Amino acid sequence: MSERTDLNPGPGEAAAALEPTPAAEGAKEAPATRTRRSPALVTGSVLLGLIVATALVSLFWVPYAPEDTTGGRLTAPGLPHLLGTDKLGRDLLTQLMTGARIALEAGLGAIAIGAVLGVCFGLAAGFATRWLDDTLSTLLDVLIAFPTLLLAMLMVAARSASLSSAILAIGLAMTAVVARLTRILVKRVLAQDYITAARTSGTSWPRVITGHVLPNIWPTLVVNLAQQFGLAVMAEASLSFLGLGAPPPNASWGRMLQEAQATVFTAPTGVIAPGVLLVMLVVGVNLIADGLRDTLDPTRRRTR
Repeated sequence: MSERTDLNPGPGEAAAALEPTPAAEGAKEAPATRTRRSPALVTGSVLLGLIVATALVSLFWVPYAPEDTTGGRLTAPGLPHLLGTDKLGRDLLTQLMTGARIALEAGLGAIAIGAVLGVCFGLAAGFATRWLDDTLSTLLDVLIAFPTLLLAMLMVAARSASLSSAILAIGLAMTAVVARLTRILVKRVLAQDYITAARTSGTSWPRVITGHVLPNIWPTLVVNLAQQFGLAVMAEASLSFLGLGAPPPNASWGRMLQEAQATVFTAPTGVIAPGVLLVMLVVGVNLIADGLRDTLDPTRRRTR
């Protein structure tokens, strides 16, 4: 039998084996795996970016003064009022631009209050003794069961109707939600073996919090706070619609909707315009939250 049965290649075969094939060259030059951009994150960023740009422009320029009523009642869209005027003769574009700033202020202010207080209470509950943890958990459950909007209405009614009162009320109402989530996340992290190893090695609790707990819980908290931002904007619009938000001449989108409901058929722009912007802002923030969840959660990235 002349057929070779040994496993050692001949000189020609060895040279051929050492020569790189086109597929191998392509594999060597192939770039590292590229992270796919989340379509939800991109779309949400565009929608939110438009609202933020409008709010920033309103800080330096608006077509008319917010209290200017010389435009005529219920003027149709056109020149010189691009979106027309309301029943008092105020320029709608000016009110929409001012309302964008108020909506962002309300959302950011409420989230800041809810995040700071909620994380502090959640950390306290996560590290507390059993009886104190049970007490705080029961209190948080009661606050969460109480309707957020109703709690905000009671707090605003007890104080004066202003934007600061609305922000404070919404932020305090959202503190319980953030605190309960923080408590759950902290308990989950403290049950890990590396926390036990860190404590065994002499690491203090403050260093455990800053070095292990907070870095592991912040991705989930960021996603939740992004969702709470949209709820805060809706709550502020609801309070303004009821007359408990920013007083005139502040042009909140909720107040614009309330003032234009009587002329919805004769001048629909006064209802459509603030409603569309409100939907854009809330949908944009929710899409960003969904995109952040995909980006920050490695398990979701692997399954896509």
